[in-house]
Amino acid sequence: MQHCQGPRIASRRPGFALPPLACDSHAHIIGPADRYPFVPNRSFTPPDASEQDFLAMLGTLGLARMVIVQPSVYGTDNRRTVDAVRNLGPARARGVAMVSAGVGDDELRALHQAGIRATRFITTAGGGPSLDDLPAVARRIAAFGWHIEMYVPTATWPHVLPVLPSLPVPVVFDHMGGLRADADANDPLLAEILRLLETGRCWVKLCGYRNSVAGFPYADVAPLARRFIAHAPERCVWGTDWPHTAIEGHMPEDADLLDLLAAWAPDPAVRHRILVENPAALYGFDPPHGVAAAAPV
Repeated sequence: MQHCQGPRIASRRPGFALPPLACDSHAHIIGPADRYPFVPNRSFTPPDASEQDFLAMLGTLGLARMVIVQPSVYGTDNRRTVDAVRNLGPARARGVAMVSAGVGDDELRALHQAGIRATRFITTAGGGPSLDDLPAVARRIAAFGWHIEMYVPTATWPHVLPVLPSLPVPVVFDHMGGLRADADANDPLLAEILRLLETGRCWVKLCGYRNSVAGFPYADVAPLARRFIAHAPERCVWGTDWPHTAIEGHMPEDADLLDLLAAWAPDPAVRHRILVENPAALYGFDPPHGVAAAAPV
């Protein structure tokens, strides 16, 4: 089983001033393993990634809000993510859990009260619930106003995308739908994801380095990211994907990832939308002063 390297210590700020209340919309808190055991069918074994280390990174970059996403290594045992959101504080942190079709209303209610605002389906790594659970889970979480975040192989999307419009909750495409940076501009999968963004019921996360074919410095991701931003800037959020689990070779510098965002979205108003307004709407943060955050539909 793959043992992951730890994250790089953030050493600099990005090359642009982040707006107040900027949000890292995709990160994980992990360990210690003796307190929060991993599921046996996981695909990798990560090192500890604590709240303190995460906050140090956010402080260096200038990010104020955060969304903690359940990593696949914990399956549907959400204790670590719940504890992380609680420790980081409800004013600045929200969480994405992972639940199966058998989840009870009492558990969902407790997760919601703890700051969880979504559940996740990930089949790019072992540990999560089956996609067969997708419709049932969507029905269970709809009453709580949650959404579903999905990270699946591109070969799976043709079987899943037709189901999404019938779900009673919004859907977020993690990691830009997992599309490769060299995807053709007329790729039918890309076209369908863009069409779903137009419906106002889907969102996309601009966590882009995993989409790169060329590798660091990930310049080949720019056309794909710019396509999403140009098409639906009101439906894009951004995240570091800290602590960058299961990465071989070059470990990303998180300031570099923000600088990529600046290259993809050179207009400060568009970046403000991606970093502040959109995550406030999607995850239920208080809207920034003077900006009314629309409820995610």
